[in-house]
Amino acid sequence: MKTFFRSGILLLSFTGLFFLSSCDDGKLNIFAVDEDIQMGREVTAEILANPSEYPILDEAQNQEAYQHLRRIRDQVIASGKQSGELRYGDRFDWDVFIIDQDVLNAFALPGGNTFYYSGLIKYLEDEASFAGVMAHEFAHSDRRHTTNRMTKIYGYQVVLSMILGNNPSLAAEIATDLALGLQALAFSREDEYEADEYAVKYIYPSELDSRGVAYFFEQMELEEGSDWMVYFSTHPHPSDRIEKIYEHHQALGGKEGARHAERYQAFKNSLP
Repeated sequence: MKTFFRSGILLLSFTGLFFLSSCDDGKLNIFAVDEDIQMGREVTAEILANPSEYPILDEAQNQEAYQHLRRIRDQVIASGKQSGELRYGDRFDWDVFIIDQDVLNAFALPGGNTFYYSGLIKYLEDEASFAGVMAHEFAHSDRRHTTNRMTKIYGYQVVLSMILGNNPSLAAEIATDLALGLQALAFSREDEYEADEYAVKYIYPSELDSRGVAYFFEQMELEEGSDWMVYFSTHPHPSDRIEKIYEHHQALGGKEGARHAERYQAFKNSLP
């Protein structure tokens, strides 16, 4: 897939990045929050324009599936805002999409947009598990892990050369890496642990069980070796993360929550 930023949008998206660098929770980030949002929109547009590689389910023909998806999204966002932990709940786009492929994966873009493969949705057994995965991906966007990673990989001078028009291929490289599931921009172990932690924090005030992402990891451990399992190509092995997720849950009080297996089955049944 050839992915590119139009020169006008590129100038709009990145003008001032070098001068608007910030320190986000102690993490140096040369991108301003508005650049996260603009970049996410551009990459989303590129993905939607490539149906052969990313067959997004048409909402007009799959209204029930998207109703379930947005209902869960809205619950996670509302709960995250209630917890006070979701920083950009009212600022990011938080659009959600289903890619109709038998792949066990999901990925997040800067600015809040997230993509879920139908294979992942069908694989999971209850709503709490899916909400945990969704909250994990939201945390990557909300904690700005992707643009933090770009800062570490490319640095000031390289990105500045792109802004000045001396390195036009960098924009295409970044867009492609994001659209393909963050392969080259794989998150660090610290990022993954933090996303797990905030997934618990976002969901905990809701009626859902906030340990859902741990339930997903436990289920995946039983399926290791499957040739269609690609989730761990950009995620560390879960064995050392499950215990920490349970610890985060206990630190918040250990409240039991609902898993909603039957309601989630209706979501799965609505898929093609």
